[in-house]
Amino acid sequence: MSNTVFQKIAVIGAGTMGSGIAAQIANAGHDVMLFDLPARDGDDKSPAELAIDRLMVSDPPQLMHKRNAERITTGTINDDFDALADCDWIIEAVVERLDIKKDLYRRLDATIGPDCIVSSNTSTIPISLLVEDMPPAFRQRFAITHYFNPVRYMRLLELVRGTETRSDVIDRLADFNDRVLGKGVVRCADTPGFLGNRVGVFALQVGIDEAMRCGLTIEQADALMGRPMGIPKTGVFGLYDLIGIDLMVDVVASLRSILPEGDAFHAVGGENAMITAMIADGFTGNKGSGGFYMTGDDGIPLARPLSGDGEPLADWRPASNALPDSAIRAADAAATRREPLLEIIDGNDDCARFSRRVLGRVLAYAASLVPDVTTSPQDIDDAMKLGFNWQRGPFEMIDAIGTSRMAALLDEAGLETPAVLGSSDAFYRADGDVLTVRQSDGKFAAVSLPEGVMRFHMTRQTLTPITSNNAASLFALEGDLRLVEFHSKANALTDESMEIVGAAAEDHGKGIIIHNDAQHFSAGVDLNAFRTLIEAQDWTGIDDFLKRFQDAVFKLKYTPVPVVGAPSGLAAGGGYEVLTHCDKLVVHTNSVMGLVEAAVGVVPGGGGVKDTYFRWHAAKGNWDDAAWQTWMNLGYAATGSSPQLSARMQYFRDGHDETVMNRDRLLPRAIALVGELQDGYAAPAEPVATLASPDLHAKMDSFMQDGVSRGDFMPHDRTVAMEIAGIVLRGDGDGETASEHDLYARERRAFINLCQTPETHARMASMLDDGAAIRN
Repeated sequence: MSNTVFQKIAVIGAGTMGSGIAAQIANAGHDVMLFDLPARDGDDKSPAELAIDRLMVSDPPQLMHKRNAERITTGTINDDFDALADCDWIIEAVVERLDIKKDLYRRLDATIGPDCIVSSNTSTIPISLLVEDMPPAFRQRFAITHYFNPVRYMRLLELVRGTETRSDVIDRLADFNDRVLGKGVVRCADTPGFLGNRVGVFALQVGIDEAMRCGLTIEQADALMGRPMGIPKTGVFGLYDLIGIDLMVDVVASLRSILPEGDAFHAVGGENAMITAMIADGFTGNKGSGGFYMTGDDGIPLARPLSGDGEPLADWRPASNALPDSAIRAADAAATRREPLLEIIDGNDDCARFSRRVLGRVLAYAASLVPDVTTSPQDIDDAMKLGFNWQRGPFEMIDAIGTSRMAALLDEAGLETPAVLGSSDAFYRADGDVLTVRQSDGKFAAVSLPEGVMRFHMTRQTLTPITSNNAASLFALEGDLRLVEFHSKANALTDESMEIVGAAAEDHGKGIIIHNDAQHFSAGVDLNAFRTLIEAQDWTGIDDFLKRFQDAVFKLKYTPVPVVGAPSGLAAGGGYEVLTHCDKLVVHTNSVMGLVEAAVGVVPGGGGVKDTYFRWHAAKGNWDDAAWQTWMNLGYAATGSSPQLSARMQYFRDGHDETVMNRDRLLPRAIALVGELQDGYAAPAEPVATLASPDLHAKMDSFMQDGVSRGDFMPHDRTVAMEIAGIVLRGDGDGETASEHDLYARERRAFINLCQTPETHARMASMLDDGAAIRN
């Protein structure tokens, strides 16, 4: 069993989870069989075949490229069961009924070989029940592999071991899911709800309970129990709508049925009369007629007032965009690298009381699970960050709040202090260059990460930056390397961001890495700065800003040491333009890359047009073809939802750049790649472009005019498109060629031309105002 790579894998159960697991296995380059029941009467396709159809149109896409579906072979458990005989891993993802699972396991035991591992994706049924009727040899090769939905995007895998599961089976599953499928693996005991759902669903229930107790609107509750707490912006009620209110009710009922008496979950896990009435009326969330939120027939966002037991459902009212003052203070604190949690718990109003009681109850519940469920707080923190997209885990939040304030939160909520909170020691502390975490016995141990895994938000706690500001920091890594980390809101780039990029080009050590492990690498340049300059008609100020950006990335490109970009999440606009100036990229496979400026009414102004033009010429060998492809890419503001799709637009260079399935392995691979490039490294020679034929202008303009006539484009889209054309086409008085600096200047000129139009100002203002209206 020393080989951790599986040769033949099957998934049984082609529902949402089973098909998602199969898709991720295919994304990783492995063939997989997907089995389910035969076709139902009247259906031409079996459930497994229908699942492939759903994968092909899924949004967000479960497949990194549609051709990956070719790696999935469908079958039925009636006709094709014998094909499972030579599998070495079978994942069961059938309906959550113990009798059906047990029948399947008996059939598998009679069919599969003695080394085949079987795992279940169950989220509720303990191993002790699943395999109680199975022979010892089967129980020794059985585990729970609990993935989170959507499988491609949710990083957590809860790996649950039974009392008889062999260690080598667990190690093999952990390694494959980590290295090959890109999962953050948390090893869990066979306890009810495991870790992620037990804490995450409890937090949601507490949010609903406290919103009602404190008299908050759903918008206020979501604004507070969202970004200020480091939780996704959907908050509580928005997440209920997103998941499906009826599905959430089933999840809550399942946890209620399996958690022991006396568990704090039961105080918030009962039936909710308002939610029951909503489901009865068809209000099941985004998939139904609406839920807590909906959009009215006139396009106006609506919100549902909360109602208590025995009260009828209240009429819809317009949703409020107003943020609580404490949420605004929390955003300001985060922007200046102060602690946002302290802002939302300060005060005597209902919003502050809500925040204190939610944090007190949720954090105390997480702490109560130590040591009975796990002996390491890191396991719970990892589960919440990887499975629920929390920015920090409960124990990291407890450290941020502090011992005395935490004690006050528990007292206000009327809670006993869990034993693990009885110490005044923080849970995480740096011991030299090693980050340690306090265990249940009070002793500190190094944080537990697989070999080859590095999470910079952890590593950062053992480092002191060379230089830092509110938007970015420059760090020195082992081997005299430098790392640039963006850390503004959405990692939007400002002058301060580019100051750190420029500083790295000066103090470059033996190599530079551009990386952060936030949810998104960078959403692009901060448009608020441009809006202010446009409204002041400060065209020189816009030119100066763009020039400073261009100078910083130009210096980065031509430093005498290798530069590697290691993005994950969204790398758009200016964020992507920073990456185009790197020697190579190591890209997480879920990264979205592209130049989206045309959607805002401007053009890429940080070298994006220039570099796309050069890349298309390298691919096509013809400057006119390169100009057309560049124009199409940028005019459509196209992005790729995976490196495979980005490669079609030259945003990712196949055979040159690299991909990594597990984002926690991005930084180690980037460090290694810098080392590989160091030997004999020389900065690239400055390229010279040939401007494309002006004859293309008429073809491009005709294309846009026809699109406007058909209603495919707005008239201003044509204006933007022709400004892009003007950057790469030769015009009157232009020479045949253009240097990089010439192309930079052409980008700036086109950008300013568009900023002077009322249409671009209106488009930018609308986008920013809509963004501000999104609950914090």
